[in-house]
Amino acid sequence: MYPTLRDVILDKALELGESKGWEAVRLYDVATALGITLDEVRQHYRQKDDLAEAWLDRADAALLAAGADPAIAALPVPQRLTELLMAWLSVLSRHKTVTVGMLGYKAEFGHVHLQAGALLRVSRTVQWLREAARLEASGMARIVEEVGLSSLFLATIGYWLLDRSADLADTRAFLTRQLDCAGRLGCWR
Repeated sequence: MYPTLRDVILDKALELGESKGWEAVRLYDVATALGITLDEVRQHYRQKDDLAEAWLDRADAALLAAGADPAIAALPVPQRLTELLMAWLSVLSRHKTVTVGMLGYKAEFGHVHLQAGALLRVSRTVQWLREAARLEASGMARIVEEVGLSSLFLATIGYWLLDRSADLADTRAFLTRQLDCAGRLGCWR
């Protein structure tokens, strides 16, 4: 399958982000580097933050692809959640420095419009996580599960941001400990 222009634009933005930092990436730099017009970039990305969202969408796609793997689907819930979240983080780890810059940009003071979107992004990814993990809680149990998974998701991202271990071994161990604790509390009945 050949990449679309949308994919090529994102890949170039990531490449530029690796060389000069996400903060310094400008849409006109991406257009110039690709030999396309700024309007062609705009047709795919209305603003710079749309590039960050597309990058996180790639991670969501990896999470969903992992969930479709019969071997992962057959695992007990804690191991299934671990594999799904690690698939998500593995994509982002390919451009970790840029990803950290994107997340920092979203969190900057004065970027309330991006912060609100970040909350919606967490919610959306957690919903996909629940679906890929085939979690079936409903009612109050679903609400508690979503709050717990959102907390776990954010804590894991926080841990991952500082993880320098090979193959994210420390993040995997952190996630396993958190899920084991949740299991002892009876969260996976």
